[in-house]
Amino acid sequence: KVNFAPENIIFELTESEKITQPEHALRIIKDYQQRGFLTAIDDFGAGYAGLNLLADFQPDIVKLDMALTRDIDRDAVRRAIVSGIIGTCRALNCTVIAEGVERLGELDTLREMGIHLFQGYLFARPGLECLPEPDLTCV
Repeated sequence: KVNFAPENIIFELTESEKITQPEHALRIIKDYQQRGFLTAIDDFGAGYAGLNLLADFQPDIVKLDMALTRDIDRDAVRRAIVSGIIGTCRALNCTVIAEGVERLGELDTLREMGIHLFQGYLFARPGLECLPEPDLTCV
């Protein structure tokens, strides 16, 4: 009705919330995908469903939980886990976004691993009723 392009809307399902009616949620997600909305799993790796959620519906975007990205440059176990998630997402044609990036070391490691989209305090802090000024020195 307002000519807003559906592909500019992202419907996010947060993995950290338990889905009590998975069939109903899956029908909603599939409907949104058919309408052209982008879909995402937020906080991937932090919650209840994990890989089962990814298997049941293939979103356009997977947003890695900050617990997986935190200190990834110093933690071989996290690098191995994230590397597996990246490979799975590539096979499913899902874009990966790394959440919670706070240090240049994390950014550099995630870039080397093949991630190109990030969010976190390294770039800008959230603001109330304002648009935060991004720090572009790290880009």
